[in-house]
Amino acid sequence: MSTITTVMRRATNYDDPGSLGSRLRARRSELLVRELAAIHAEKGHVDVIDIGGTRSYWNAIQGDVLTRYDVTVTVVNLPGEPHPEDDDRFRFREGNGCDLQDVADLQFDLAHANSVLEHVGRWPEMRAFAAEVRRVARGYVVQTPYFWFPVEPHFMAPVFHWLPESSRARLLQRLPLGHSGRAESLDVALSRVQSATLVDATMFRALFPDAQVQFERLAGLPKSLIGIRSATGPSAPRP
Repeated sequence: MSTITTVMRRATNYDDPGSLGSRLRARRSELLVRELAAIHAEKGHVDVIDIGGTRSYWNAIQGDVLTRYDVTVTVVNLPGEPHPEDDDRFRFREGNGCDLQDVADLQFDLAHANSVLEHVGRWPEMRAFAAEVRRVARGYVVQTPYFWFPVEPHFMAPVFHWLPESSRARLLQRLPLGHSGRAESLDVALSRVQSATLVDATMFRALFPDAQVQFERLAGLPKSLIGIRSATGPSAPRP
């Protein structure tokens, strides 16, 4: 295993609160908490739909934020994904983020998707996903890795995502990049390559035209894109 891959695996270990990935996630969560606070100030409670999320992600956000702002989180994941038991703060549902047919327009106060957009498929699926995020909640906070950051975050390799798909697949057959071992076949390698498609700022703005777009930076370089549509204020959509 290369030194770069070893370092990147440690950096993206979200079970370690001191890892680089955990620290960046904590910094990013400040934007999310700001939206939760604003909604709570207006309504007294907050209903969130987290598309592709986990309970552990929310438990890692600034301690008692869910209690402080009386937040209820509905976590939606694809059929077959683990679904813990519901409790006072969390509800777990099966669904497809590209077609949330059981969710009414503006049913939630806030939609959230952290590092999900790049996994939903190609451009048609991304457009469908973004349309659903914008439809089901008054506001949203969406984050996705940035195409022009030089290190691909899933395979943890410099410039990997800038190579042709065929070249990336061949590399995965030769090297154990990311958290998976070496791909045992071209079929497996291509499936992994196509499981994550990064977008640039122009594409992101086209998907979320009503968002305020910010860059999350690392060492001065844009690392991730964050799109925010506030759920409060005179311009916020109303049910």
